[in-house]
Parts: sequence; C-alpha cells; structure tokens
Amino acid sequence: MKLQRQGAIACLALAAVLGLSACGSDNNESAGPSASGSAADCASGTLNAQGSSAQKNAMAEWIKAYQQQCSGTTINYEPSGSGAGIQAFIAGTADFAGSDSALKEEEQPQADAKCNGGKAIHLPMVIGPVAVAYNLGGVDNLQLKPATLAKIFAGKVTKWDDAAIKADNPDAKLPSSVIQTVHRSDESGTTDNFTNFLSKTAEADWTFGKAKAWKAPGGTGAKGSDGVASAVKGAEGTIGYMEWSYAENSGLSKAKIGNGNGEFAELTAESAGKTIASAEVEGQGDDLKMKIDYNTKEAGAYPIVLVTYEIVCDKGLAADKLPLVKGLLGHAASSQGQSELTELGYAPLPDSVRTKVEAAVKNLS
Repeated sequence: MKLQRQGAIACLALAAVLGLSACGSDNNESAGPSASGSAADCASGTLNAQGSSAQKNAMAEWIKAYQQQCSGTTINYEPSGSGAGIQAFIAGTADFAGSDSALKEEEQPQADAKCNGGKAIHLPMVIGPVAVAYNLGGVDNLQLKPATLAKIFAGKVTKWDDAAIKADNPDAKLPSSVIQTVHRSDESGTTDNFTNFLSKTAEADWTFGKAKAWKAPGGTGAKGSDGVASAVKGAEGTIGYMEWSYAENSGLSKAKIGNGNGEFAELTAESAGKTIASAEVEGQGDDLKMKIDYNTKEAGAYPIVLVTYEIVCDKGLAADKLPLVKGLLGHAASSQGQSELTELGYAPLPDSVRTKVEAAVKNLS
C-alpha cells in the first residue's frame, strides 16, 4: 500500500482541527459506530486529552468519525508528547493521556491519586510500526539483521558494501559509499522503542541502552519523524528510522528486518500486528500494559513496533466525563475504529488484543 501525498496533507489538516465537536455516549456502553455501522449514542460536554504525537492522526480520524455521527461534544487532543501528556494527566488537566511508553514506577502512584477510588490503567490503542527507511540507488530490497542494524547506527559499519551488509544481501549490488545515518534530535517515543529493539536483539553491538534521547555518536539529527523522512529523502546513501506513515508518505524504500524466526520480514499492517499478537500482557485485570517480544519467532512478524497507550482511570472518572471517555475510546477500540487506521500508516490491533481493550473500556466507571 502506498499512501498518497494528499492523504498525508489531509491527516495534518485533521490534526489542526482537533477541537471540532465529536460524540460520546450517555450510557455505560461503549459508543461510536460499530463494525456494522450502527449509530452512536451522544453526550454533551468537553474532553481534554494530550500526549503522544505518534497517535495524533489516529486521534484526529476517530474524532472526525464521531463528528460525522454526533454533535454537541467537544474533544480536544493536543499532541504535546508522551511525557507532557502523562504530566497533564497527573496534574488533572488531561482527562486521559496518550503515551508511547508505560507509566514509570514513580509515576504510577501519582497517576493513581487522580482516580477517585481507582487506578490509572494502560489501554493499548495504536500500533505504530517503526520503519527503517533508506535512500540507496539500485538497491530495492535491502535486508538487515538486528545486529547489522545496530552496527550501522552505532557507527561500527560505515560503508554500504561492508561485509555485514553483504552477508544480509548476497544478491544486491552495494556501493562503496559512506553510510549517513539519521536519528531524531528531539526526545521521542519512536527513539525509545527503536533503541529498545536494538538493546533487546543486538546487545553485543548496541551498548547505548534504551532512551527517548539519542545517545549513540555520529549521524545527523532531525526533528520529528517528518524531519528524519525529509533528510533521508534528500540525500543519497542515507538511512533512518521513523513511523511507518512518514516513510510511506515520502515514498521511501523500507528495509526488511530480521526477526527471531530467522526471516527478513517486510513491514505491513499484518506483519506488525503479528508481533503485537505475541506480546505478553504485564498488567493485571483491565490494565493491559504490554511487553513486546522483539525476538518473536512468530512466522512473518515484523519486529520493530511501538504501542501507544491511552492512560485512563479505571474507576473514579467524573460523572460528566465518563460517558465521553467511554464513547471515544469505545469507538477507537471497535473493529470500525481500528480499520480506519490502516490508510494512515498504522497497524490495526489484532482481535486477540482489541477485544480485551474493548472489554476494558466497557468496564470504566
């Protein structure tokens, strides 16, 4: 699937109008159009949420879908970043937060304190595959094992015809030119997940740990996934990591990545979903905090994925907010809501996970 440029522009336009009215539910059942397209129950009032910029286009699409169903509800989502979203939730200025990472140990009790008699739980809502995009004339199907990828971004492999890259691509005509790596200059959940993948799959070659800030030497920094995509597109011999939609919208080639099953997996919605389907739920009850197995042996699984959560109170939501939160998140977790994401460069939640999220939303009180 190739996304059209005008689709990207439309997504950005949607993000700019997140304050448009949308709809919720005036009862305790999840609202929003179902897979069969049934009408939503609407509620009046306002929701304010913020956090992960990785999910801003998903949130814009869900709000747009609600707007088409209902009127009288205003839902604002500010893509301020995961850390800012969590702090806003703790401060009580956000009704829920979007985050590419789970709450830190010290943040959990602070978040719980905002839930009257309840706890803050993690609802996985958006799968954002991380693409490794490159610009290398004459090489259409680059394949990289995690160890090779780690060596490239650690600055240990500096030429395209290095023996490690040749071993992964025996049939490719690789140039002897210098590799130019591009990483995020700003703190990012995408960097956090990409470096987590490298630290879990190539520990011997990646010694810089997992962090939102880039710590490896060398390379060129660019702000945002759009900045990384632009830098890769603009220079021959470059390679960078970014959210899938940005690679698609920029028409960039994407490397196949080695998985725990010994395959080089192409990035598709289905292959990314397989990694999430094999993830372990670490939370208890309706807290669906997940541990991704980056070494998954699931056949065909694309292993570099991030999960963006909605962090919300399981109990103790204000009476005027409850139907709205359940309405919006109920639609997001529905088959219809998840199917809306594919054309935006996200992967829908596999049903094994989606149904758990849907049930957890219905249990909010």
